[in-house]
Amino acid sequence: MRTNKLTLIALGLLAATPLAAQQTGNYPSRAIRFILPFPPGGGTDIVGRVLAQRLAEETGQPVIPDNRAGAGGNLGAEIVAKAAPDGYTIVMATVSLAVSPTLYKKLNYDPLKDLAPIGLVAASPNTLAVHPSTPARTVKDLVTLARSQDGRVSFGTGGPGSLNDLISQVFRSISNGKSLVVPYKGINPATIAMLSGEVDAAVISVASAAQYVNAGKLRALATLAPERSALLPKVPTSKEAGYPELEAVLWYGMLAPAGTPQAIITRLNQAFTKISNAADTRERLAGVGTLPMTSTPEQFAEFLKKDIARWGKVVRDSGATAD
Repeated sequence: MRTNKLTLIALGLLAATPLAAQQTGNYPSRAIRFILPFPPGGGTDIVGRVLAQRLAEETGQPVIPDNRAGAGGNLGAEIVAKAAPDGYTIVMATVSLAVSPTLYKKLNYDPLKDLAPIGLVAASPNTLAVHPSTPARTVKDLVTLARSQDGRVSFGTGGPGSLNDLISQVFRSISNGKSLVVPYKGINPATIAMLSGEVDAAVISVASAAQYVNAGKLRALATLAPERSALLPKVPTSKEAGYPELEAVLWYGMLAPAGTPQAIITRLNQAFTKISNAADTRERLAGVGTLPMTSTPEQFAEFLKKDIARWGKVVRDSGATAD
């Protein structure tokens, strides 16, 4: 009789416990859908698959990469924003998440209200590079050249709203509107245009720039990151060059649907922190010019707010739109 009473009490307590609390204790207990909001083969896909594999090893559950490209990364983000807040659907977003609220007149989700930050996981620094025929050997030289000859300095970009386009717009502002921004259908065509001398400059990843700089096909003026890159150790940072406003790091961050239990957010953050600090992860990401990052969910939330404000101003000032 006593056993029955205890059983009934236990069942009553379980029934009174919110379902979310019941589910977090053994999380994860099944496969996690890992949304990659860009096409296969790109930086997000490569970095995402490295982290997905490591997350599966860390949790003991399958982690399934799912490429959902479209609308500049917004299709994948929207899928997660509207998914069940149970921790089994997460997205690896990039800086495009901070650009989209201003670049797009209408989004079907709100990055700050509909997504729950888990943490920053990686970053890929960029470089301001020029064709060797360009006389500028420093960022200051390039600014002076642009100011002295209206339209003389041309920047190739990956199209309106891309990170390299936005930094080109910042440079245009620094040079008093005297540089020319030339959009291409992606950064690869823009890089080819710079290599051929069709445009003078472009903002490209350090990993991409290093091979051409070392071969004498491009000249790097600054690494647009807080620290110098091991791939281009002699190239100063944008701050060292005197132009901190040019800093532009392509960051990667993990998010879940808003309303996901804090215990699950914490569990995922701890997992990604351990993954990012692992030597083998650092080695694998270094091969594609990417550095692991870590943050708390709160730090990422604050970082995202500031990035939305920063790039929002640049987009508005440039007049760029994706609609």
